[in-house]
Amino acid sequence: MNAPTLAELTAQNKSPEILFWVGCAGSFDDRAKRVTKAFVKILNAVGTNFAVLGTEESCTGDPARRAGNEFLFQMQAMSNIQILNGYQVKKIVTACPHCFNTLKNEYPELGGNYEVIHHSTFLQQLINEGKIKLSEGGSFKGKKITYHDSCYLGRANGIYEAPREVLQALDADLVEMKRCRTTGLCCGAGGAQMFKEPEKGTRDINVERAEEALTTGAGTIAVACPFCMTMMTDGVKNKEKETEVSVKDLAELIAESL
Repeated sequence: MNAPTLAELTAQNKSPEILFWVGCAGSFDDRAKRVTKAFVKILNAVGTNFAVLGTEESCTGDPARRAGNEFLFQMQAMSNIQILNGYQVKKIVTACPHCFNTLKNEYPELGGNYEVIHHSTFLQQLINEGKIKLSEGGSFKGKKITYHDSCYLGRANGIYEAPREVLQALDADLVEMKRCRTTGLCCGAGGAQMFKEPEKGTRDINVERAEEALTTGAGTIAVACPFCMTMMTDGVKNKEKETEVSVKDLAELIAESL
């Protein structure tokens, strides 16, 4: 994997065009690591000058703030801002909507001002600029794909079109779920719910969302968030459909079609 660290580039008096913020899931979760590798493969394929923070990257503090620990959030955020500002970082791309939302909307009040882009928007830009060239009649041509809107990407930041344009570039047949875009249903992991068991109720929210996705008849459920990836995958397994339906990130779908 060719992913230089910011420290290495700085030692060579070089500065990258973008900083790829990997995030906790992309670094440590085995499933999300595959998304990180797919995105790095794309960045290398199109010749994007990028770097990662490596061991200098810490959690953005999103789960701490959502769970109500404001003190821990500010400690984590200030530590990251100190490092980012020390390297004079201007542009950040991340594959996690939670990191994206926190870096973009919550770091400025603590002195961290950066241009922050989610990887769905970045992939859309690369496709529009002609830098990503997908193979004609690729493996997804004519196949049904449904897209699950991440709450922090959709309702929180109004990004609905970019991920869909990326999927349309695959020549896939995009089928929408009953609840999508502004009325999309949460996967059930937001608000730090990812790290605890659900409260008592009649059914798990991710199972209900997976059922909605399965009723579309799509063979692939596309996601753009590591939390959604976990919840939708578990929902599909609950319905015992994991051999027929796969859950994949946008970056993986593009990397497979390069």
